This record gives sequence, C-alpha cells and structure tokens, in this order.
Amino acid sequence: MSDIPGGAMANRPVHFIWLLDCSYSMQGEKIGQLNYAIREAIPEMRSVAHDNPAAQLLLRTVTFSTTAQWHHQVPVPVDDFTWQDVQVDGMTNLGEALTLVSRELQSPPMPQRALKPVLALVSDGVPTDDWKAGLKAIDATPWGRKAVRVSIAIGADADRGVLQEFLGNPELQPLDANSPKQLAAAIRWASTAAVKAASQPVAASADPLAKQPYAPPVLDDDDDDDVW
Repeated sequence: MSDIPGGAMANRPVHFIWLLDCSYSMQGEKIGQLNYAIREAIPEMRSVAHDNPAAQLLLRTVTFSTTAQWHHQVPVPVDDFTWQDVQVDGMTNLGEALTLVSRELQSPPMPQRALKPVLALVSDGVPTDDWKAGLKAIDATPWGRKAVRVSIAIGADADRGVLQEFLGNPELQPLDANSPKQLAAAIRWASTAAVKAASQPVAASADPLAKQPYAPPVLDDDDDDDVW
C-alpha cells in the first residue's frame, strides 16, 4: 500500500462530521435555512465523491443544545444519505459535542488506514459549557489532529474566537454567514472544498498540525434584506 497520490488507496473512507448548533438562538429562520442549505448541498457532495473514486465519503451529524447527541450516528455513504431536519432546543453545549466526536476519532472505531476526516462546525452563539475541554479531547486524538476543519459563524453574535480556535490554524478564518445567502454559500463550500482537501492522502511523515490544503473564501452578500 502507498500513501502517495496514484498509490493503492481503493475505497479509503473520508468521514465527514457536521457539528450543528441547535440552541434556542437558532430558532426560526436560521434553523430553517440551515436545514435547507445542508439538504441542497448533498448532491454537490455526491458529485465531489464521484470525482474522487479512491475516497469513500461517509456522513454523520452531531447536534448540540442543552445536550449533545448524534443526529446521524452510523456513518452513511453519501449516495445513501438522506438529510433529516434538525430542531432547536436549549443551551449551547459545544464542549459536550466535541467530546462526543473525539470518541469517534480514536482507532478503533476509526480505521488505521483512512483519508483525513472533515469536522464542520456551525454555530450562531457562545458556548455555555467547557468547550476548551472538548477541543482538547479532539486534539488528543490522532485523527482529530489530522482532520480538515471548517467553521461557519452564523450572524454577528457568534463567538468567532471560539470558531477560530477550533480551526487549529491561525492562517485560517471562520466563514461569516450573516444572511441566508451567505449561509447557503458557506455550507456549499464546506461540503465540497473541504472534502476535496480531505481526499488527499495522509503522508506517514507529515506534520499533523501542518497547514491544511485549502483556503476558505470571502463570502460577499449584496442583498441587505436577507441580513439576520
């Protein structure tokens, strides 16, 4: 087996995990637009997966509010994935969600040979629990350190400092989604560009904290009527 492009990498999994803020501050238009944006992004994720046949794209979702829980716990191949709308409920326990995900980034249950997982965090507020402990749990796992991470800040009240620290790379920035249009664009980007980056093989000698091979775009919005 080879870890270089063109080597024997047939059917290596790429685990894509959404971490979605479902606290009460997401109530109304925000949660509706989030559900719509992810549902509409699934066909594009399938297209990216088909363009990268050496990678098997597997999707999962964690929601966090007063508690964190798996919305889709079993990894589902993207061709078989059907989005189930999330609902709002309570506080913003991000730390619990990160800890939950960290348990899945051990080997096992993660395979020894895989492509980089993708962790996509979406939030509109400020964590209400010990999120730093959860982030440390992610960083303590081999696959957590290798993961391609993206974060999306919904609205002006989102704690961009937390979302920045989650990325683990000072050269990367959270995507700002201050309107439904920007949120849809951010979800599309996170669902495709990050998967492409993750589909590159992990070199055995690579620094797991090295710069990730993608650059999030700046999302313009010329429709002031859509601003939350």
